[in-house]
Amino acid sequence: MIGAVSGVLVETYPDGVLVDVNGVGYRVHAPASVLTRLPGAGERVRLHTHLHVREDALTLFGFTTAEERDLFEVLIGVNGIGPKGALAVLSVYAPDALRRAIIGEDVDALTLIPGVGKKTASRMILELKENLGATDADVAPLAGSPAVRQALTEVREALLQLGYSTTEAREAIEHVSAEAAAANGNGAGTPQALLKKALKALGAR
Repeated sequence: MIGAVSGVLVETYPDGVLVDVNGVGYRVHAPASVLTRLPGAGERVRLHTHLHVREDALTLFGFTTAEERDLFEVLIGVNGIGPKGALAVLSVYAPDALRRAIIGEDVDALTLIPGVGKKTASRMILELKENLGATDADVAPLAGSPAVRQALTEVREALLQLGYSTTEAREAIEHVSAEAAAANGNGAGTPQALLKKALKALGAR
């Protein structure tokens, strides 16, 4: 089992990277949230990896933290979520945010993940809730009331339509979600107001 790779980053692809390990190039698939945190070509990287074995292929998946790798391994055990689906989940949510959504049984928050509908979200909650080991502090739903979650969903869709990546949209949503919950439906919590704040946060990076 290949548990990690350490070497020089040769090239970055939309779905992963090529890492030179002592002259051998390893193609490693990774979620978008990981790719945005990696250095440029020619720099050294170390990735925690999961080797996915099939009859017709051996595929490496890489992550910057062991927690992300471990969560990936839990996710691929969910019925209907394979490696591709697990990458989509981790491209949208950091482990802590996903844990809050699962433990809080926040179906609407999970449907922000591309390819995840309400049925799949409910199955994720059912199968993962006991496996994530959350503390009491994790129980709060990701974004509060249904109205707040709907507003954040509209903000995310608007950001994607404007050309931002799923990772950028996730970071912006996390930035404004607390303020959205505090607004509790007043003018500061409308999709339009939250979109302006999200765009301002993205512009300030």
